[in-house]
Amino acid sequence: MKRRDEPERFSWKREVTIGLGFYALYLVVRNLALAGDGRERAERNAGRVVALERRLGIHVEPELQRVVLPHRRLIAGLNLAYATLNVGLSVGWLMRLFHRRDPQFHRFRRAVVAGGLGAQPVFLLFPVAPPRKLDHLTDTILDVSGVDLDSALISRLYHPLAALPSIHVTIAVVTAEGIRATSRNQAVKALAPLYPPLVAAVVLLTANHYVVDVVAGTVLGRLALRVTRRSRR
Repeated sequence: MKRRDEPERFSWKREVTIGLGFYALYLVVRNLALAGDGRERAERNAGRVVALERRLGIHVEPELQRVVLPHRRLIAGLNLAYATLNVGLSVGWLMRLFHRRDPQFHRFRRAVVAGGLGAQPVFLLFPVAPPRKLDHLTDTILDVSGVDLDSALISRLYHPLAALPSIHVTIAVVTAEGIRATSRNQAVKALAPLYPPLVAAVVLLTANHYVVDVVAGTVLGRLALRVTRRSRR
């Protein structure tokens, strides 16, 4: 039995197993949420989210899009960032920690997984269609980049009704804290807190998430960090 002060093992096989296991669970939840009238429920829930935002005076997604839509090159860059930013930076950063055998690797990997797991019950019980499906917002990935996220092939690889909370933002919160805590470059440490707001801007401007999703994703990321910090202690 491993003592609490014994260093944790660095095993590629274990990390791949954890990653594939989480992705398998994610797809199971996706299939359950889509079963039956899942899409209809998600559309109704999207209406509820918009109604809540309007009551709170925070339904600013249409105004934000109106500012950037005339700038198609900027939009194309935002679309690319939405598709690659979280995966490229977060996975790349974790791989770097693993490669240098950083003792904090396991804590932050657990936080990423904990954030993802924490979102699954919401995805299952309260599926929400993304704002790009609404008439008063623009699907920038389809309109500008020509990629249909709801095509038969692409939609099988991700959960199309998992707008709330924003996992993009959840992972960004964990990643930013991890970079701040582990980077050896002072400039990078100083810039790390800007990463979650950047991701929030990307998901809002591309109409893939609501303001409420961003807030919920931020809270979930903070909870994941707190839970894994306490568990390690």
